[in-house]
Amino acid sequence: MQPDVVIIGSGMGGATLAAALAPSGRRILILERGEHLRPSPQDRDAGAIFGDGHFRPEERWLDGQDRPFNPGNFYNVGGNSKFYGAVLIRYRAEDFEGRAHPGGSTPGWPLVYGDLEPDYQAAEAMYHVRGTLGEDPTEPPHSGTYPHAPVPDEPDIADLRTRLSRVGLSPASLPLGVDLATWRAAGDTTWDGYPDTCGGKMDAETCGLAAALAHPNVELCCGARVTRLEAAPDGRITGVTFERAGQVESLAPGLVVLACGAVQSAALLLASANDDCPTGLANLSDQVGRNFMNHNCSAVLALHPLRRNRAVYQKTLMVNDYYLGDGPDAPPLGNIQLLGKITGPILAANSKLPRWLAGAVAARSVDLYAMSEDLPNPDSRVTLTDGQIKLDWQRSNWEAHLQLVKTLKGKLRQAGFPIVLSQAFDRRTPSHQCGTARMGRDPETSVVDVFCRSHDHKNLFIIDASVLPTSAAVNPALTIAALALRAGRHITETEFAA
Repeated sequence: MQPDVVIIGSGMGGATLAAALAPSGRRILILERGEHLRPSPQDRDAGAIFGDGHFRPEERWLDGQDRPFNPGNFYNVGGNSKFYGAVLIRYRAEDFEGRAHPGGSTPGWPLVYGDLEPDYQAAEAMYHVRGTLGEDPTEPPHSGTYPHAPVPDEPDIADLRTRLSRVGLSPASLPLGVDLATWRAAGDTTWDGYPDTCGGKMDAETCGLAAALAHPNVELCCGARVTRLEAAPDGRITGVTFERAGQVESLAPGLVVLACGAVQSAALLLASANDDCPTGLANLSDQVGRNFMNHNCSAVLALHPLRRNRAVYQKTLMVNDYYLGDGPDAPPLGNIQLLGKITGPILAANSKLPRWLAGAVAARSVDLYAMSEDLPNPDSRVTLTDGQIKLDWQRSNWEAHLQLVKTLKGKLRQAGFPIVLSQAFDRRTPSHQCGTARMGRDPETSVVDVFCRSHDHKNLFIIDASVLPTSAAVNPALTIAALALRAGRHITETEFAA
C-alpha cells in the first residue's frame, strides 16, 4: 500500500514534522538512509570519537577548488541531532529583520518573530527544554515558561558565572535538551559531540520520532537512500526512488517532504533534473544550492595555571551582550556559549599539542564557543560535479567574528584568566549548515513559501535548515523544529482537511 506522505530524513525537521502529522491518521513513511545508533564501547571514548573519527562516515565532497574533504555530517536515525550539543535556543526577534553587519547585510525573513512564537513554545515542550527567563538581555518574548528548570552549573562554572558578571557581562543559562541523570548514568562525560545511545539527549529520535512512531500509521524505513524525485509536467512530484539492501525501489505518495539537511536536500533536488526542470527540481528561481551558510566559529580556552576546572559537562552558560551590538552604534557580533568540557584526548586530536600538555591545559581550561553570523551569498553554493557534491562555501562577515573573539578574550583576562587561546573551526567541522533552499514570498527569488512548500511543486515541502533565509548567530535546531510544527499545522489544515 502506498503511503500518503513520504518524509525523507529523520533529523530535527523530518522527525518533528512526522510527530505533527501523525495524529491525522494518514499513512506516513519516513525514509532514513542510516541506521539506529546502538550502544558501543566508543560512545564515551573521546579518543575514538574526536581522534579516530569512529562515527564519521567515509564520505568525500569537493570544496570550491575541487579538493576533496570529509564534511563530518552524520547519517543515522535522528540525523546530526544525535551528536549535537543539545542547545535549543530561539532566534532573537531581531534575527527576523534585515540587519547591517560589518561584513554586509541580511535580507530579513518573510515572517516576523511573532508568527513563529507559538511554535517555538510547542517545540520547547516537545523537546523538554531546560531553561529560565529573565537572565539574557536579548531574550525575545515568550508566551509561556520553559517546561523544566535549567541544567545546573557545576561549582567551577558557577564561579565563572560570578566572574563574568563582575566584569559587566550578563551570563545566562543555556536552553538545553538534556536529561542529565539519564545521560550521566551511562557515562560521566559531557554530551557535546558525543553520540546519544542512552536517550539522555532530547534529540530528533528521542523526542520527535518517538512521538511520531507512537502512532500506528507512522513507519520508519532505515537503510533507504533516496536517489531521485520524479516530477510530472504539471509540477506534481510523482515518484520517490530509493536504494535499499542493493535493490532499487520506488513510491508514489501524495505528499513528499524533503528533510535531508541543507547540503543533501539541495543535492537531491539538483540530481532530480528532468526535461521540464533542467536545472533541478524546485529551481525555477535558480536558488537551489545557493546562499549556503555555516556559522563562523572559534573555540576559546581560558585558563589559570594554578586553578583547575573540575567540571564534567560544563555546557550550561551563554553570553549575548554582543549579540545585538554593545551600544547603539555597535554592530552585532554574535553569541558566546560554553562548549562541552574539553578533555586531553579532545584537545590533542584538534591541536598540535602533545598528549601530556593537552591534558594539563584541558584540566585547567574553561572552554567557550564564539559564534558569529555567516551572511547569505548566492555564490556560496552547493552544486554537483559528475554526481559528487561540491560545496563552495564562501565565508562572510569574518571581521565581526574576529572582533567577537578579541572582545571575549579581553573580558576573560579581566575575569581572572591570564592565558586565553583561540582556534577557528574549519570546513571539516559542520557549524550549523543552512540556506540552499531559502524561504520567501517571491517565487523568483526563493525556493519555498512561508509554510515551507515549494513554489514550483505544490505537493513538495522542504523542512530542514536549507529553508532558513539567514543563519542568525545561535544554534538552529529549535527554529527548524518550530518551522516543522508550523508546516505540519498548515498541511493538516490544507491537505488533510477533507
